Amino acid sequence: MNPSILRQGHWFTQLPVTLQDSLLHLARPLTLEAGACLFQRGDAPCGLYAVLDGAVRIGAVSAQGKEAVLTLIEAPHWFGEIGLFDDQPRTHDAFAEGPTQLLRVPQAALSRLLDEHPRYWREFALLMSHKLRLAFVALEQQSLMSAPPRVAYRLLQIAAGYGEVDGARRVLQLSQEQLALMLALSRQTTNQILRALEQDGVLRLSYGEIEILDPARLGQLANPAGTATG
Repeated sequence: MNPSILRQGHWFTQLPVTLQDSLLHLARPLTLEAGACLFQRGDAPCGLYAVLDGAVRIGAVSAQGKEAVLTLIEAPHWFGEIGLFDDQPRTHDAFAEGPTQLLRVPQAALSRLLDEHPRYWREFALLMSHKLRLAFVALEQQSLMSAPPRVAYRLLQIAAGYGEVDGARRVLQLSQEQLALMLALSRQTTNQILRALEQDGVLRLSYGEIEILDPARLGQLANPAGTATG
């Protein structure tokens, strides 16, 4: 495993060098097979994770078997910090979407580090607050926006690594079903929106993959009224 990809992420690269070194020193490699469970809702907090390769699906399944997917976490993102603050059980399930490589910083070791260097708490608060902002935007969009702009905006978010990396990808390893679950839309509705965008030359669809051909036009659809979403 090569942790150098973490230096492409804004949160990690903006940390004090001493904290970067401490996290890498405390971290342990972890490899998951496709479909393997990392943790489930109700599990005790087990530490902080960073994705080096692959993806982790964060979501939940209702008693009736209906699945909700909040997000797919890819490199170089860190996650799992909520339990660091409140020491409460995990709020959602985490499964490897495919073969996935992670770094895990154990909860106890990280807590000791923060006890010794309380100034570092702010850095983890920034990690959590960034995700809170994204969650507020998603809630607002679900209440106020129709399905096509929501689809367009989420595709642009994923392409930009949710603001964690420089630049934007054009090719997303993302199925239509996964996108539908993230947005709480039916697969049929999501498929219709994506097919229309493909016909307009904005996207190219293939199995398990969405390629953005025209980011500017996708951005116009994501924000049709020209209003701020951040």
